[in-house]
Amino acid sequence: MSVRTTEGAGAGAETSPQPASPAPRPSFGARMLGPQRRNLWFWVFVGPFAIGLGLFTYVPLAWSVYLSFFDAHNTVTPTDFVGLDNYTSMLGDDAFLGSLGTFLLFTVFIVPATFALSLGLALMVNRLRFAQAFFRSVFFLPTACSYVVASLIWKLSIFNGVRFGLANTVLGWFGGDQTAWLSTTHPPWYWLVIVTVRLWLQAGFYMILFLAGLQRISPQLYEAAAVDGARPGWQVFRHLTFPQLRATSVAVVLLLVINAFQAFDEFYNLLSDARGYPPYARPPLVYLYYTALGREQNLGLGSAGAVILALIIAVATVVQARWFGLGRKED
Repeated sequence: MSVRTTEGAGAGAETSPQPASPAPRPSFGARMLGPQRRNLWFWVFVGPFAIGLGLFTYVPLAWSVYLSFFDAHNTVTPTDFVGLDNYTSMLGDDAFLGSLGTFLLFTVFIVPATFALSLGLALMVNRLRFAQAFFRSVFFLPTACSYVVASLIWKLSIFNGVRFGLANTVLGWFGGDQTAWLSTTHPPWYWLVIVTVRLWLQAGFYMILFLAGLQRISPQLYEAAAVDGARPGWQVFRHLTFPQLRATSVAVVLLLVINAFQAFDEFYNLLSDARGYPPYARPPLVYLYYTALGREQNLGLGSAGAVILALIIAVATVVQARWFGLGRKED
């Protein structure tokens, strides 16, 4: 009897089971490495690049935005806060607005020319039945050349303003007069030099993009078009090939416009000399270069111009992407 009482008392004394305590949250380092350190090698390879990108790209960008709100003459650690004065000064500067006009004119020249040339090269190379890899490499090879080196070759060898230049030599064969290509403003022959060197340098890269797009088109589409009576050539290209290259064409146009905004090397190395840079054909980056690193070294004003230029590039890219329907699902 006493045993049962004891057992009953013991049973009554039992408490309900307590909920298990939550596992401790892993540290930040453990989460970055992942379970069983599966992400270790990812960070080994990506970490140095990420650190360099932060130190040499994002930190200078942030510091440039900071400088744009200060009066920073000959210093990168200014103390005189001026607010938006640098921005209003740049937007009211006729020289800066003129440099934006130079960019627009350069874009009108270079974007359609590069688009047409690279697409034409891609169509020709894609139709080759032999040595396709050879010609693809030949047209792509100029992409590896430095803009500075190519500009100096164009300036000193091809479009030299004396009779020893290749262009003037060819003109002499046909009885033409010698032309000072880079200093003649009426007509502005310097645009021919600037556009041709940029075409030679970048057409091969965009040709590769178009080639990738062409090789993604199914041959069955061309067979079906032939069965329907489509004539090879312009008709097939207009109604079949070019519509299939829509996504590639949009990407190429966006990249061309962004690269045109960033034009500096060919302009500076072609047109500048011991006397400085001429007042014509001055794109935004050349103007900002002389503003920030010229005689006055106004880093605050130059940083404000750089921020304005970056915003223009961002807005232009978004507008083009929306206009062309980039990322929109195909019907």
